[in-house]
Amino acid sequence: MSLVVAAIVGVSVPADTATGLKSAVCRILHPLSGSDACASGDYADGEGGGEGGEGGGGDGDPFVPNGDPFEPAKCLLSQDQTKDTVVIQIFFIKISSSETVKLQQWSDGTVTLERVTETGGGVTASISAGIPGLKDWGGSAKLSGTYLAGSGSGGQWLFNGNKSDNPQADLEANLADAKQFAEYLKAMDDCNSRPAGPRSSELGMICGYHAGKKKPDLEPERAPDVDITKTSTEASGNVSFGGKFKSNGKSGKDAGKSDGPKDLGKISGEVLSGTMTEDVVVMRHNTGQNAGKITFIYTFTVKGIAGAGGVATGERMQQVAVTYDAAAYDQEEEDDTPHHPEKLVITTSQEAGDGGGFKGEAGANAGPVTIDVGGGGGTTESEIHTESAELILDNDTDSTAVEDWLRGNGDPADNPLPSPSDAAKVPGPDASPLERLLHDKGKLSKLDYKANTDWWNASLGIGFGISVGQFSLGFKLFGIDITHEHKEQTITGDPTYATGPKNGGARPWVEWKNCTRTKPIPT
Repeated sequence: MSLVVAAIVGVSVPADTATGLKSAVCRILHPLSGSDACASGDYADGEGGGEGGEGGGGDGDPFVPNGDPFEPAKCLLSQDQTKDTVVIQIFFIKISSSETVKLQQWSDGTVTLERVTETGGGVTASISAGIPGLKDWGGSAKLSGTYLAGSGSGGQWLFNGNKSDNPQADLEANLADAKQFAEYLKAMDDCNSRPAGPRSSELGMICGYHAGKKKPDLEPERAPDVDITKTSTEASGNVSFGGKFKSNGKSGKDAGKSDGPKDLGKISGEVLSGTMTEDVVVMRHNTGQNAGKITFIYTFTVKGIAGAGGVATGERMQQVAVTYDAAAYDQEEEDDTPHHPEKLVITTSQEAGDGGGFKGEAGANAGPVTIDVGGGGGTTESEIHTESAELILDNDTDSTAVEDWLRGNGDPADNPLPSPSDAAKVPGPDASPLERLLHDKGKLSKLDYKANTDWWNASLGIGFGISVGQFSLGFKLFGIDITHEHKEQTITGDPTYATGPKNGGARPWVEWKNCTRTKPIPT
């Protein structure tokens, strides 16, 4: 586990190592194929994020004001995300519940508000051992791992009611509406969570009436504009080091005698942790220019933290978003015929940062029963580099090429996820049809963000432990763990996009004016 985490945190890896990460997306695309499309390739150990790429979250616009058909119409300027998670453990079983709220600002003056709740379940296990050189002090190390699978639902609201020739002014007005609408949603949640009782329906109506006054003058077109369903799997592990407190084994009338030292408790700090997550999000668009479309977003994320104070963090994200006509897709599913994608977006990002903080655990023993109290918090400053490639599939040939790649036809394991940066280079003689398509027609872009993440965690556990030599095995009878994370990311640097192929076939990177014309508003 420590080697995997160390590799994750080392974000500045050589190019050949980064190439190995591409094959991880085979795991994302595998559910589409119905067979193991990655059988001939190895899975990698190694957004939004992340989450910096647009992925399938924003509506694309084929009409570009600056006249270059290769320039994307808009970019994500900033994102404010809050995530609250509660995990309950009973024996080896874990049950989790989380809510994520995102407020996104776009360079065309629009704002999106997204809220997704998710529940999941899985298993966990841990093992600890004494450190031979520190036996007298009681030094110990612990390795634990968890696997979770979950599903969720939610919505996305688009705020674009303020429209003028000034996207900066539109952004300010639409952001104010989105914030006010978020307050309305919170108020409605409070109304809906009222306990049953006498006159509960009347009181609920009164509560809803007052909550309705919080709505902005210009509401979103529909609540929600996009219906979201989500499934996810997560594998995580951590390594912690600490010490045990021991008695001398002498007490009471027999104080002169000793049965040997006894464990009284412990204190430990987490120094390494890693998480690998696969998400599948389905978005059905009800309104707007994407009304009647369905988008599947497949995301693979690897994240690691090293240092007792969370001094180094690293994250890599790879995402594929595919859009279909919803009615046609449903009919093709019913008839068991090939699908015809209309749009493909590939997004990759990597994040590196450092900061202060601590996550630890203290416990006391009462015989074999242990009571543990844990927690921590901190702040991380990081930089995110995001690349994106967008393809509008307006003919059967291109659509079929993408569908074949998704379903594993033609052995995509040799290069499962073409890099947007690589797509700007001249394709080699062994380039796949998708790589050539991305080079010839893809809208390629690069973005950089600065991010600030604040988090805190609190936990309580009641467990049962058994010692076998220097090893100790244990499990929780009951545990609860609460985590809050707030992340703000804002665009920096010089956003660029790749123009059309020039002499020799290469695609130069130039200023992305549709992105730089608007500045993000601090939230």
